[in-house]
Amino acid sequence: MDWELLVVGAASAGDSVVLAGDGEDLSTTDLLRRVAAAMDRRARLLPVPPVLLRAAARAVGRGEMARRLLDSLQVDISHTRETLDWEPPVSVDEGLRRAVAPLRG
Repeated sequence: MDWELLVVGAASAGDSVVLAGDGEDLSTTDLLRRVAAAMDRRARLLPVPPVLLRAAARAVGRGEMARRLLDSLQVDISHTRETLDWEPPVSVDEGLRRAVAPLRG
């Protein structure tokens, strides 16, 4: 069933807000590693302490950008799971493979 149809047709959702997500919290580093793996490549990441990245970003007026990259974005989908009896249709890794497939040729 399509996600949109599930939400529109669910009387149990009422007027509540439902959030979609993959159900897995990832750090930016882990996300980059998994994107590289989905592309059959090795991630080349330099180990730089976040405090240094934040300081450097603030020094060049990019503190907010550093915050968005270094802080966690967590989406709690437990309400959606319970209200709609829903589970994410694909894993993070499968979603990343699908997302990068056009780039791989």
